[in-house]
Amino acid sequence: MNVIELHSRIWLSLQERRQRLPHALLLVGQKGLGKFDLARRFAASLLCESPRPDGLACGSCLACNWFEQGNHPDFRLLQPDALGDEAEIDEGKRKPSQQITIDQVRSLDEFFNVGTHRGGLRIVLVNPTEAMNRSTANSLLKTLEEPAPGTLFLMVSSEPMRLLPTIRSRCQVVPVPVPPSKLAARILADEGLEQAERWLALAGGAPGLALGLAESGQSAWLDLLARRLAAGRTTDPLATAAELEKAVKDSKGKLQLKQVVEALQKWLVDLTLSRNGLPARYFLQQQATISGLADMIPPARLIQSYRVAINRRQEAEQPLNARLFLEGLFLDYRALFAN
Repeated sequence: MNVIELHSRIWLSLQERRQRLPHALLLVGQKGLGKFDLARRFAASLLCESPRPDGLACGSCLACNWFEQGNHPDFRLLQPDALGDEAEIDEGKRKPSQQITIDQVRSLDEFFNVGTHRGGLRIVLVNPTEAMNRSTANSLLKTLEEPAPGTLFLMVSSEPMRLLPTIRSRCQVVPVPVPPSKLAARILADEGLEQAERWLALAGGAPGLALGLAESGQSAWLDLLARRLAAGRTTDPLATAAELEKAVKDSKGKLQLKQVVEALQKWLVDLTLSRNGLPARYFLQQQATISGLADMIPPARLIQSYRVAINRRQEAEQPLNARLFLEGLFLDYRALFAN
């Protein structure tokens, strides 16, 4: 995905900072916008020995070769083991950590005590920054408060309010917005994604999430869910729950209950928008159906239903029984149409 074209203004603003870099930049925005890729490209351009006029790394110098191989001496990446290329997912083995550990942060001490290559810049990329517990974050904070000379922290976050206020206050914030839908759809289509506008809408405008949805084979269960929800008052909650539970089991971990709830939440948002005379945001192909359903539901009932769905989303992380959970979810939905 061409994040430079998607976020050309952000890239330009980053290049304007090259001459007077702060000690920490915090890239924030919703998940799936390409913030990590953008930060990584910026790190590569800063370490490159012959950057191009547009600021991109040349890709051919010794520093670029080191960077692409993952062994540049002046670059460190802090991220959960679960996000690594070699994350262990085999059954029976210890699952990779979902958090940045305090040992990873402490390992930076040795990094800072070694001189930089050719007296250049030292870069630490943290992704996602919210993947730290309080102890780990406090350990990193000590370094941010007294940064080593010639050091830049590039920090990425989709949930900046989860960060310690003291960490946020020590960073220059770079907001990364949702790109224009036409631009994002064109770039996705250029990469061979079919129905780019549909996937982009379902992903809330985030190109990375759109690619993930399309490539993970989620079209079948989303189509199934949309058909069942489109039935409105005639929806069969028990049969729908059975079908979705089977889809979750058959996916072997690719589809989780929380994703089903999130899809239902998006459907409820579209119902609310339609009830107020606005076009659907997520389920574009079901616009006409959603409009007809919305006229059957009192606005106050829609609002209350969305609040219930928020609680359901939290329960989806650790449900006692998946089938009963889904049955309750779709019983709540059918109740929207009760007289």
